[in-house]
Amino acid sequence: MEIKPIRNAADHAAALQEIDGLMSAEPGTPEGDRLDVLATLVVAYEARHFPMDSPSPIDAIKFRMEQQGLTPKDLQPMIGRLNRVYEILNGTRPLTLAMIWRLHEGLGIPAECLIRQPSAAAG
Repeated sequence: MEIKPIRNAADHAAALQEIDGLMSAEPGTPEGDRLDVLATLVVAYEARHFPMDSPSPIDAIKFRMEQQGLTPKDLQPMIGRLNRVYEILNGTRPLTLAMIWRLHEGLGIPAECLIRQPSAAAG
C-alpha cells in the first residue's frame, strides 16, 4: 500500500476520488485500511488549508433551534422573557454567564462557542 502525502490541490482531488471509490470497503481489509489512511490525510490537509472558525454564539443558538425545531418561546427558560430572547437573537443584548450556562446545559451548545468575544464572533 503506497500512500503519499497530500501536498497540493491535485493530490487532494486525487485522494478524494480514490476515497470515493473505497467508500464501500469493509473495515479491517486492505481497502478499508487504505480508506482510513487516505481519509486521515485528507482531514489533515483540509484542516491546514481550509480552516473553519467556530460559529458566533448567535449562529450556534439559531442552528440548534433549527436542528431541534425550537421557537424563540422555547428559549425562555434559558434566556428569560420573550423580548429578551429576541434581543439576544438580534444581537442587541449580550449573553450573560447565567444564560450561557443554561443554553449549554439545555441545548448542548459547547460553552466555548457561547463565550466568544463579539469582535471574534463577527466576521
